Amino acid sequence: MKLISWNVNGIRAIEKKDFLDWVSKESPDVLCLQETKAHPDQLNDNLINPDGYETHWAAAEKKGYSGVSVFTRVKPVSVKTSFGAGEFDLEGRNLVVDYGDFVLFNIYFPNGGNQNKRVPFKMDFYEAFLKAVEAMRKKGRSIIICGDVNTAHEEIDLSRPRENSKNTGFLPEERAWVTKLLGKGYVDTFRYLNPDPGHYSWWDYKTRARERNVGWRIDYFFISLDLLPRLQSAFILKDVMGSDHCPVGIELKGTS
Repeated sequence: MKLISWNVNGIRAIEKKDFLDWVSKESPDVLCLQETKAHPDQLNDNLINPDGYETHWAAAEKKGYSGVSVFTRVKPVSVKTSFGAGEFDLEGRNLVVDYGDFVLFNIYFPNGGNQNKRVPFKMDFYEAFLKAVEAMRKKGRSIIICGDVNTAHEEIDLSRPRENSKNTGFLPEERAWVTKLLGKGYVDTFRYLNPDPGHYSWWDYKTRARERNVGWRIDYFFISLDLLPRLQSAFILKDVMGSDHCPVGIELKGTS
């Protein structure tokens, strides 16, 4: 089973860059998108009903902002746009997809904002999310978490850690939360299988950082420990263009 996550930085913009052709070629079983920046009623039928997939959407109240979606070949048991903390549902950041043998959380985690002004909101979101996902796990469920986490965990996960030590995305409290998540019994799939530096999923457009591979690894797949025997691969599709992020993914043995 192949699962891919991608912050597309605008679904309508990337549609014009052969997005659906890429989906057809890559052929994931489940595709999770973040920062779609659109309500479903703004989209054409090719995106709402692509060949071979059903789609689910969560949109922000604010037009042209945030938003997540899931394209899935596997029929879910249920899909929710909330992880149970209502105050964090207004920005369309959450899709909780129950596949029966695991629950998939597709999350667009908040950015800390200019001058780190939104870091408190980001940390509150992190904590509310962790509480919700742990409650689900205590019911005996297997968990997959994917999306744009907006934090590089360790120095290996960005090109210039020292220069960014006081910037959101690499603040001590943000990094500590990722450590806390892992300590609860979740696995950073890519880092588990790929210990080498130089692998990133986001590059700054303005400085043409992608050409120099001056990037950050802020897009993740985390899985609960019980799923680790099913993990076959974890990958970053660095050559896929169209956004300031690139897709990341995993392959699991078996299907839902």
